[in-house]
Amino acid sequence: MNVNQHTPMVSPYGQPQPGYAQPGYAPLDGGYPAPYAPYNGPASAYQPGVPPQGQARGPPTSAPPPVSAPQQYNQYSHSQGDMQNGPPPMTQAPPRPTAAQSYNQGHMNMTGPHPSYPQHYGPPPTMQQVTSQMTGMQITSGPPTPAGPGYAPPHSSQPPISTYSAPPQPSYTQAPPPASSAPTQPPPPGVPAASQQYYGVPPLPSQQPFDSSRPPTSQQQFTSSAPPPPSQQTFPPSSFSGPPTRPQAVPVSQPQPPFSAALPSLSSAPPPVSQPGFAGGPPPIAQGSFPPQLTPPSSQPGSFPPPGPPPTSVASGQYPPMSQPQQPPAAQPSPYHSGPPPPRAQMPPTSMGQSNHLPPGPQGPLGQQGPPGPLQQPPVQPGMQTGYPPQQNGAFGQARSPQPGYAGPYPGQPNYGAPAPAPTAAPAPQKRLDPDAIPSPIQVIEDDKAKSNEPFTTGLRGQAPPLVTTNFQVKDQGNASPRFIRCTAYNMPCTSDMAKQSQVPLAAVIKPLATLPPDEAPPYVVDHGETGPIRCNRCKAYMCPYMQFIEGGRRFRCGFCSCVTEVPPHYFQHLDHTGKRVDCYDRPELSLGSYEYLATVDYCKNNKLPQPPAFIFLIDVSYNAVKSGMVSIICNELKSLLDLLPRQNPEVDSVIRVGFVTYNKVLHFYNVKSTLAQPQMLVVSDVSDMFVPLLDGFLVNVNESRQVIESLLDQIPEMFADTRETETVFGPVIQAGLEALKAADCAGKLFVFHTSLPIAEAPGKLKNREDKKLIGTDKEKTLFQPQVGVYNNLAKECVAQGCCVDLFLFPNQYVDVATLGVVPVSTGGSIYKYTYFQAQTDQERFLNDLRRDVQKQVGFDAVMRVRTSTGIRATDFFGSFYMNNTTDVELAGLDCDKAITVEFKHDDKLSEETGALMQCAVLYTSCSGQRRLRIHNMAVNCCAQLADLYRNCETDTIINYFAKYAFRGVANNPTKAVRDTLVNQCAQILACYRKNCASPSSAGQLILPECMKLLPVYLNCMMKSDVLLPGADVSLDDRAYLKQLIGCMDVAETHVFFYPRLLPVMKLESGSLPVAVRDSEERLSKGGVYLMETGLHLFLWVGASVQQELLLNIFGTPSFSQIDPNMISLPVLDNPFSQRLRELVDSFRAQRSRYMKLMVVKQEDRAELTFRHFLVEDKSASGGASYVDFLCHMHKEIRQLLS
Repeated sequence: MNVNQHTPMVSPYGQPQPGYAQPGYAPLDGGYPAPYAPYNGPASAYQPGVPPQGQARGPPTSAPPPVSAPQQYNQYSHSQGDMQNGPPPMTQAPPRPTAAQSYNQGHMNMTGPHPSYPQHYGPPPTMQQVTSQMTGMQITSGPPTPAGPGYAPPHSSQPPISTYSAPPQPSYTQAPPPASSAPTQPPPPGVPAASQQYYGVPPLPSQQPFDSSRPPTSQQQFTSSAPPPPSQQTFPPSSFSGPPTRPQAVPVSQPQPPFSAALPSLSSAPPPVSQPGFAGGPPPIAQGSFPPQLTPPSSQPGSFPPPGPPPTSVASGQYPPMSQPQQPPAAQPSPYHSGPPPPRAQMPPTSMGQSNHLPPGPQGPLGQQGPPGPLQQPPVQPGMQTGYPPQQNGAFGQARSPQPGYAGPYPGQPNYGAPAPAPTAAPAPQKRLDPDAIPSPIQVIEDDKAKSNEPFTTGLRGQAPPLVTTNFQVKDQGNASPRFIRCTAYNMPCTSDMAKQSQVPLAAVIKPLATLPPDEAPPYVVDHGETGPIRCNRCKAYMCPYMQFIEGGRRFRCGFCSCVTEVPPHYFQHLDHTGKRVDCYDRPELSLGSYEYLATVDYCKNNKLPQPPAFIFLIDVSYNAVKSGMVSIICNELKSLLDLLPRQNPEVDSVIRVGFVTYNKVLHFYNVKSTLAQPQMLVVSDVSDMFVPLLDGFLVNVNESRQVIESLLDQIPEMFADTRETETVFGPVIQAGLEALKAADCAGKLFVFHTSLPIAEAPGKLKNREDKKLIGTDKEKTLFQPQVGVYNNLAKECVAQGCCVDLFLFPNQYVDVATLGVVPVSTGGSIYKYTYFQAQTDQERFLNDLRRDVQKQVGFDAVMRVRTSTGIRATDFFGSFYMNNTTDVELAGLDCDKAITVEFKHDDKLSEETGALMQCAVLYTSCSGQRRLRIHNMAVNCCAQLADLYRNCETDTIINYFAKYAFRGVANNPTKAVRDTLVNQCAQILACYRKNCASPSSAGQLILPECMKLLPVYLNCMMKSDVLLPGADVSLDDRAYLKQLIGCMDVAETHVFFYPRLLPVMKLESGSLPVAVRDSEERLSKGGVYLMETGLHLFLWVGASVQQELLLNIFGTPSFSQIDPNMISLPVLDNPFSQRLRELVDSFRAQRSRYMKLMVVKQEDRAELTFRHFLVEDKSASGGASYVDFLCHMHKEIRQLLS
């Protein structure tokens, strides 16, 4: 799997890549002298002649590779840069590997001179290899350890890479690094050999010791050693889906419990900080000095990188190079699948060390296949081995026991890649990929938080912002804040050919009216009077910082189309000695990325200023609505809610007018004119030809008609209390609201509260078409398409009038959300769904959603256009809106929560000098009736080298784009085809990186670009979502609802939705949040309490053996059995812990656009099934793969593309 890493050259990558610590793999043969160990220098640092430390391979030996030999995480070793997850050290740009350079399997090409090294280890493992070996899949994301020459520091030009050396699929098995490598570089102390293994499982003893007899596989990454490549490699997709036997998965060296489980473990522990990489421990020192490395093992738990010999993973791809001997005997693999892998972790470091121990055989250090050169300092190995402490849970912590539920390596399956069983030992189970050795989302999130303490200034073009999970302040200096625009790539490819080759989507997620934190000023409002905004004559772009003033300031050249336009006399200003206007910093449009213009009458419909908008509340009063309590709850709430209507100026009363309608099979309009003593009801029963029976008195000012409105809201629940009408209409309800807005000649919003499938005779009547037999067939897509065309036509009319529809659904059965949602989605509205609504448990959530929906800032009758500089153009749009042509995004309503994802394609070449520009302009009517233009400008860099593209991408934004692309696709394609397309595109992105940017390395290594090392885990979470892979209990309505909901999410919302936040809350300090843990069952402790947030739900998971004191502080009861699983809010107790936990819950809710209902989940209770659905690194009940399995599968796909 190794793709050429960035760090193709050894030398360049001499430095460890940040983030991946190469767990200290000491060079097998001793590798570089200690100096190298740290890899921090350019390749030159490597002394020629010194064998690469991690990679050196000993001569092949007959024995299977040692299991635990920690291969220095060869992953790193390969190209260190490759491995590294972190950006390559900036100090020196590593030379970019030549694209052409093919990677030798066994040997890594380093650009730098490392000739002297023997090729050690066949191809030295690349960092990635190593990583793979991670065992296999160790991924190195952090700085690579100095382990092997293989790890050259990445070129600067090359994007940093995380190299996970994933063993070939099968390799995943997390075989220990080849002995040789291991010996050379014992894993960092932190990462005991065993530790490498997933943490749940201690390495098998047999496994542990690398069989000395086993051939060194180290560098090779066991590839060859994993004899049965097939299985490993095999990594069948299916396996991919589950831990089951993918033999391949288990590298020989490690007992591999089924992946799935293992993976998670990988993830769980954040790598030690020092090792940015996964490695938990300090970067392997060993690299440089093989022996020292051993030492580290124990001390650096963090460095697991060595969990398996990375080679393995790598190897798998490479098997051939390995000496087959490595292959463990079949028995070994047999490490019984059925049981969790032996406690590898606990295994004495020996397992890793094992390899070290292995007597230096022909192979040299354990798996060292390379020339027996210095690398093979087998002697050291023994020490090394010992050096590794057992693998711990997570990066640190006690050794994990076998993962529950994970079977041991697949039975019968040889452990490929695993170290040879110890001579005496029974066959060791294979190790599974150590979840702590593969890229951890938590580690990446925490590393980003640690980096971002300064305000983010937007003045630098092409600068990627902090992640959405990081709290940061933004200072606008000429580009829009990332709160308004986030891009998938901040270095755009210069040509369409380059974009096609990389397959990285070029897109921006734009949230035009995003709410800013209190410490950031809202966009300034610019008023140019009756002349209106200054614009380019040709492309009509608005004045912005990218316009260049010429001829003394009398004209300006457009940054988008290069047209020269005269500056109007009233706007003229002299230029300073740098060519900038002297008033540049006094005018927001010349110095800021985001600002607003007051629009003139020319920007208004029919050239007349708009009326203030109106809100119309349409309430279902059929039997189900009244019986559930919904009607009385709404009427009661509206009395106070009408005082909170949105307004531009908080000091002034809102100018929004309101109207009221109730309906079942017929519609009831209410006259609430202020002069009436009592409200009047007018009934329209001809629903096929809807009209509004009154003009005056329907839409009124709240303050003027307050008494009449309150009287009406008191009477509605009484009037319909004894109704027996169960049938409802829906199309005529929206038509009625639309006609009322037309009559008043204003824009506005309809709030529709609806309970059931509209089966009464009327336009838009629907039938129940939910058919479980269609799930998974080619006809499944029809279930996501609207049943009738009426709603599409209605949506078009609503958009023309500026009528936005928000739909609140309270269904007890199928209501066809796919069809009812057409109008809300097309008008920029929202859908809220409360299935089986019960007043007692759901009232709080519904009322909070309603309050926020009514109060939030919203614009009406909006049109958005995205202009770009020459060379690219916006070609596709995703979100809740309507498009009549190819350029204008029309939104009847646009609120502060809605995001639109825009895809760009090349129509010409871009230049590195000028970069690429985009300007998003939104024309809208504010809630006070003022016509405004909001402008957001963004400039990104352009690059002619693929390595530069891969260095500056944002994975969270790429996932947002993929989710919207895929979820829209399910209406026209079978879900399996959609999933296959996603996997294929992701594999192409990573294969292109490997082929063109990574240093050559063994095919068994999985090499990932540093900024995309989380792409596989996030993509897998998305593919396991209910929309693409539904469980048996997921209704069609739920899927349609999620599809529409995610269509308008921003990057922060899709991130937490696909990878929920899981916080241990056993200890809470005021002012700081506990560090999250990975979303896997093996990260949960029976004695712990965890709070999980998905953006739509909150879960408080309580372990069965939590201490009494904690239970008393949270629930007021000392006994686990007395906790009420049906509680919907935490009891208010007078103790600091209870107060802090409730504050935490409130702060989570405040960050999200929808109110998250709290669910208390007791361990082993029925509700735990729902909670487990969100442990996204584990295998899902619907057949979705675990993270470990999917990583193996992705490795296999990449290798197929490269071959």
